[in-house]
Amino acid sequence: MLPLLYIVRHGETDWNGEARLQGQADTDINERGRLQADRNGERLAEIVPNPSSFDFVASPLRRTCETMERIRARLGLSPSDFRVDPRLMEVHFGDWQGFTYAELEARSPGCTAERTRSKWRFVPPGVDAESYETMALRIRSWLDEIERPTICVTHGGVMRAIFHWLENMPGDEAARLDIPQDRILRVENNRLEWL
Repeated sequence: MLPLLYIVRHGETDWNGEARLQGQADTDINERGRLQADRNGERLAEIVPNPSSFDFVASPLRRTCETMERIRARLGLSPSDFRVDPRLMEVHFGDWQGFTYAELEARSPGCTAERTRSKWRFVPPGVDAESYETMALRIRSWLDEIERPTICVTHGGVMRAIFHWLENMPGDEAARLDIPQDRILRVENNRLEWL
């Protein structure tokens, strides 16, 4: 059984607001994202009695690191004292990173149809592109190594993979979950709950 986990999606970026596929593009959070990160940190301060006893880990991308720094500051901890783990990076969208669906369709009509049909297994074109299914294997290895209570900042796709593994949710269902940026996912006794 997993130890207690609090998992937070990074704060909003301009690309989130524009519905662009970010993947592993290294974008920054915007003003709304900073407010989301601060509020999530304040919420964690209310519910975590001894945050210094937790492990803190984030994806190495800027949007997750800034979110974690802001959360740790709200917890009264040194903002930069956390680990990064590349396994927590978002799914890589290959050549599609930085584009909206409308832009992709304008360039190549019909190119997104296969992803719409099978979002979990679809691999976009381009070097390093991966499916949700492939990315989920990275997340499984991370979950298997967690040994102590942890606060994690990561990405929407990673959180979908966590639902897949811990709720035994079919991949295509997990891939379509809405993952908010202004809430915290608690994993306790292998049960998932939004706070």
